[in-house]
Formats: sequence, structure tokens, C-alpha cells
Amino acid sequence: MKSRKRRRTIVVLSALAFVGGFFALANGAILHSAADRTYNHIRYLPRHHVAIVLGCSPTLGKDPNPCFESRADRAAELYWAGKVDYLLVSGDNSRVDYDEPTAMEAALMQRQIPQKDIIKDYAGFRTLDSMVRAHKVFGLNKASVVTDDFHMPRALFCAKEAGLKADGFPSHVEDGHLTASSRAREVFARGQAVIDEVLHVGPKFLGKREAIP
Repeated sequence: MKSRKRRRTIVVLSALAFVGGFFALANGAILHSAADRTYNHIRYLPRHHVAIVLGCSPTLGKDPNPCFESRADRAAELYWAGKVDYLLVSGDNSRVDYDEPTAMEAALMQRQIPQKDIIKDYAGFRTLDSMVRAHKVFGLNKASVVTDDFHMPRALFCAKEAGLKADGFPSHVEDGHLTASSRAREVFARGQAVIDEVLHVGPKFLGKREAIP
């Protein structure tokens, strides 16, 4: 009985060690691969025709979401510096009462971005979906990417695997506005991104081609 329990304990601990090792390796690889493609200073960021602005919820409860506002600020900075011609806002619109792309469009227009230079992707349900659709639906081969600094490495990894040459221009939110669970989820999400690549997981919805001028 004791030997059986011991064997079970060894199996469980071995499984946990394997899983932990996998996530550590996945995170290390993704962080390393993004390091030379992330630009905190706009002066050094390469110019691209289009920037992909990844969506998130515009509010947290009744309060504005700092991540959403920071992404909008960063995207506007990119546009007004002449580093891009168009902003492709990609996010979740899976429900009638939830529309990340339209919310981001409104936020960008408040920052004086012309509506004609904002393109909306309503089927960016996940980072993977946004990047695959940017390449296959909107025809991009290279682009800038705007998202939170802690999310950027995974975004650039997904972009590369989707066939996009992407450079990141990350937004920054003070740690006090981010919960520990938000950063912890990102650690697991990076591991999931590697699994998705190995299993050749595609986007939830692809759709027909939409040209960007």
C-alpha cells in the first residue's frame, strides 16, 4: 500500500515538474524571441504601412480600463509620428453587447485619428486569431503591433508564426493597475501559444479577404 502511494506521488511530482519545465522553456523562448523586435522609443521603431492595435475591454467594472486607454494612447502616438498610415484595431465582438474594435475606434477618434484611417477586425477573439487574420484576411506581411508590454512577447510570437514580420511598440501600465493574476495568466498563455503552434491551431473564424488601401 505504501509503495503504491509512493509511486503515485512520484508520478504526480514528475508530471508537475514536466509541466513546470515546459512552461518555463516556452516563456523563456517567447521572451527571448521578442527582445530585439520590441521598441520602447518611437524614434527607433521601423515605419510600417499598418499597425495592429490589439483590443481589450474598455472598462473594468464601471471604471476605464488603464490597459485599453494606454493602448489607444500608444496607437495615436504611432500614427501622429508618421510611423504608420493605418491602424487595424482587432478585438472581440462575439456578442451584440460587447464590441472591442468599435470601442477602440471611438477612443482613437477622440485622439483625433481620422475614421478613414481606422480599420476594424471584429473577429480578433484571441491574439492568434488577430495575427492570422491580419496576414490572411487583411493581406499584411509586416506591421507594427500595439499592446501591453507584458502581452507583447506573445503577440510578436503569434505574429511570426502567422507569417508576419512584426515590430512591437508596447504600451505601459503601472503595476498597481494590474493584478498578479493578470501577469500569471500571461505566463500560462505563452505556454498555450506554443501548444497551439505545435498543434497547428487556426483562428475561430477566418472569412473573406479585406483589402487595406
